[in-house]
Formats: sequence, C-alpha cells, structure tokens
Amino acid sequence: MIKLGLLGFGTVGTGVYTVLKNNKESIRRKVGTELEIKRILVNDLEKKRSVDISRDLLTDNVEDIINDPEIDLVVELIGGEEPAYTYIKRAINNKKSIVTANKLVIARYEEELLELARKNGVSISFEGSVAGGIPIIRPLKESFAANKIEKIYGILNGTTNYILSKMTAEELEFDEVLKEAQKLGYAESDPVSDISGADAAYKITILSSIAYETIVDIEDVYVEGVKGIEAEDIKNADELGYVIKLLAISKNTGKGLDIRVHPAFVSKAHPLALVNDVYNAIYLHGDAVGDVMLYGKGAGQMPTASSVVADIIQTAKEIFYKSPDLNNNNTIISHKIIDISEVYNSFYIRLQVVDKPGVLAKIAKVFGDNQVSLSSVIQKVHLEPAVPIVLVTHQVKESNLKRSINEIKALDDVIGVKNIIRVEEI
Repeated sequence: MIKLGLLGFGTVGTGVYTVLKNNKESIRRKVGTELEIKRILVNDLEKKRSVDISRDLLTDNVEDIINDPEIDLVVELIGGEEPAYTYIKRAINNKKSIVTANKLVIARYEEELLELARKNGVSISFEGSVAGGIPIIRPLKESFAANKIEKIYGILNGTTNYILSKMTAEELEFDEVLKEAQKLGYAESDPVSDISGADAAYKITILSSIAYETIVDIEDVYVEGVKGIEAEDIKNADELGYVIKLLAISKNTGKGLDIRVHPAFVSKAHPLALVNDVYNAIYLHGDAVGDVMLYGKGAGQMPTASSVVADIIQTAKEIFYKSPDLNNNNTIISHKIIDISEVYNSFYIRLQVVDKPGVLAKIAKVFGDNQVSLSSVIQKVHLEPAVPIVLVTHQVKESNLKRSINEIKALDDVIGVKNIIRVEEI
C-alpha cells in the first residue's frame, strides 16, 4: 500500500479525492497496489464540505503530512507561491515524491525543485499545471521524445478565451463581457492574472522548459494582456479574415528561443481559430511528427483532477516498483532567449487621424524611413473630423515598428494610435 498526503482540499483537491475514491479498484490494478489518502491539510477543520469525508482524515497542521514517515507521496493543491513552495521543498527533503498542479511554483522554481528531487531520490510531477485536463507535460517528455520541437502555440487561458470568443460572437466590449464572465464563475473577482497574460506566461514557460530541455526564466517571457482589445478591433479582424486570440507562443529559431504571450490575429482557416469559450488548445510542430493539436477543457475541478490523478498513478507505480522517473534526470541545455525587440512579426495598426489631404503620405513616409513595409491600408467609415485608418504591415522587426509608432504619435495630424496587435501566421 502507498499512502498519500493531500495539501489543500479546495475545488481541485475535492476533485482528486473523488476520482481516487470512485476509481479505487481501477487505480489499484494500474498501480499494482492500493492507494490510501492518510491525511488532508485544510485551513478550517469545521467547514462544511461538498463530499462525505471522515473528520479523522483532516488536519490543519502540515507537520502531520510532511513529517509522517508512512506517507510516500505528497499532492500539493494549495496554489499560489507560498506556503506551497516551502511545503514542497520540505516534503522533498523528507524523501517524499511530489505531485502538484501549481503553475506558478513550477514556472519560477522548476530547476531548483528538480535538482532537489534528484538529490533526494524522489520525483516531482506537474501535469495538472498546464491546460487542465489536456495531457501535454508527459507527452512532451515521452510521446514526442523522438522529435525536435520547433514551435508551440497555445490558447492556455480559458477566461481570456471566453471573453474574446464572446466579444467576437456578440460584438460586445471587453468590460461588459468580463463582468459576465465573473458572474458565471469563469473569471475571478480579481482577474488580473488571467487578463494580464500572466497565467498563460507561467504555462508557456513550463512547456518551453520541457520542449527544449532547458530552464526558462519567467522574467524573460514577453507578456501582454487583452484589456486593450476593443469591439472595433474584433470587427476589423473579422473583415480581414482573422479572429483575435490570446496566444502563448514558443519557437526554437535555431538562434535562440522566442517565447511570448500576447493577443494575436489568427487566420480563420487555422484550427486554433475554432477554439472558443473556455476551451484550451496546444498546437505544436515537431521535426518528425509534423503538426499536432491537443484540445480540451483547460481548467475546472474534474479535468484538472484527471491530470493530477494520472500523475499520482504514475508516481505511485515508480514508488511501488522502485523505478525512479528518468524524466527528472535530463541534462539542461543552455538557450538564448530572444528579446521581443528582435522578433519579426506582421502588425495590425488602428489609427485615428485628422481628415485632411497628405496625412496618409506622412504616415507612409515614417514607416518607409524605418524599414516598415505596408501590405494593406484601409480607411474606415468617415467620422468627421477624425478618420479611422487600419494598416497591416508585412513582417517587420519589432524595434523598427516601435520606432515608427513613436514618430507617428508625434505627428500633428495623428489624433491617436488606438491599437497595435500582432498578426501571427502560424
């Protein structure tokens, strides 16, 4: 028998308990022995819970789990940086293997925790940290092991995907849809991590580290959120043959890693354009397998519990058969992270200018002087005294585009640069 300790008994923790209980016999057969939850750490011992559980299983003292010699596997489901990070380290130092769904801790401390696990002869698994119920961590380590992964594109945040999908379908503004998402429980009361792009950045950091056998510092990932997207941009994207998605992008260019999170125009013809509502998707390219897309629910109680329990089963098998996870012993390859200023992209630019002759010529000259080539220029409906202009560039260096925009903002006849969104030709 292998005994488990659960740290946290919220939404995901309850889901993990339910799956382990309902599928007990099937899991026993797959592991080779029975799994028993010995202790569950909670904040409030007297709180009413959505599942029928023995009071004797609960504790509000983490020492009852971390220092229990009978517990071989600790499942961390607290979330956030602290105290989760400290608890994980202490458990590893006490020779306990770890399963976690904590994207923040893994994104920031993966290298340290993997090395600590190696020294202590245990493993750390984190399938549930990225894309909920979509299996991607272990497939990257195993199923795609024969490949050199060249590109990963992800819709990795269900909240922002719901907002952008709703804005597209119903021509609504951002703030209106955000309030609705909060009422439905798709967005937190404080949605900053989602709408700022931070949540997706943690996830693409983890995927990049695994795909390229390296350690990516979250601070090196360029992040831009969706708050600035307006209904006008959604409409323009549609007319141009695109939809707007918050994309997590990771590319191994051969000259370095290009890793970023930002809104992007995605062609309606691409499968990612069809990923709507709270669903997630990961689209990757390997040199041998070619293009592969994984699609499913990226969050929620049971989808995430599915991934966590899969890790529990695998880790329990390693403990029972005394066969360590060799994926935790990879050599780290050093890669340069390409600064966003050096990246090449096409851009959608929406301007508001004064309605007078020669304005467009001045704007075109600024772009030309900065080596920015335009693929299309569209003058929208006349709104006197201002004229909306939509521009789409060819592939240009980010720093050249930024310099152009700064000069355009300084032109007397330019009322404002309303939005700039990258066009990602996947």
